Amino acid sequence: MTYIEGFVIAVPTANKQKFIDHAKKGDAVFIDHGATSVIECWGDNVPHGKVTDFYRAVEAKDDESVVFSWIEWPDKAAHSAMAGQMEDLMKSDDRFDPEKNPMPFDGQRMIYGSFNPIFEAGVHSPDAYVQGFVIPVKGDQKEAYRKMAEDAWGMFERYGATRVVETWQDDVPEGKHTDFFRSVKAEPGEKIVFSLMEWPSREVCEEAEQKMQDDPDMQMPPEMPFDPKRMIFGGFEPVVVLGE
Repeated sequence: MTYIEGFVIAVPTANKQKFIDHAKKGDAVFIDHGATSVIECWGDNVPHGKVTDFYRAVEAKDDESVVFSWIEWPDKAAHSAMAGQMEDLMKSDDRFDPEKNPMPFDGQRMIYGSFNPIFEAGVHSPDAYVQGFVIPVKGDQKEAYRKMAEDAWGMFERYGATRVVETWQDDVPEGKHTDFFRSVKAEPGEKIVFSLMEWPSREVCEEAEQKMQDDPDMQMPPEMPFDPKRMIFGGFEPVVVLGE
């Protein structure tokens, strides 16, 4: 089963092309060292929430956009092998050298972590429209969440979704400024789910959302394994896709 690294980044909107150029260079190093794909998605329809949202997650400023990204590895061992080389690569590979390929964003506010997939379905398309989610789930409700996601997939697929990936936290660090736990105001005992759903286009995604709202059979489970008020979500357009 694949292994996922997830990221959320605040990037000055004016630096969009600089971000794309930087990512194409730096992300290629991951591909060269075993990653199967790297996908960087630029915020397209990211709502502001009452309790939590992607902007708060990375302390985004008014002139910044949110990027939702992930790296797919064939397994945890491949990811660990790359992680062990990071320090040396920053010295030996210009693409990873922060002086020769400087980050066009504040890395201290980037949030990241590694995750194990618990449910995957559908087929990836490089030009898919992406919905990204970060969800706090009760630690003892992992199977209940997985089952809920599996049961819901048939409905999403019927409305046009082409792929879903639900992942459970494995190595998610706590940060000094920002992190995945703060992003959803995680409570003691809760775990982080990093999730994505792909659609053929934003239009299909939005049409599906409207149809689901109007569907009389669309009902939430009586007991949710997570607090939906603290879930963060948004729609994103891929701007860098490597390894496909």
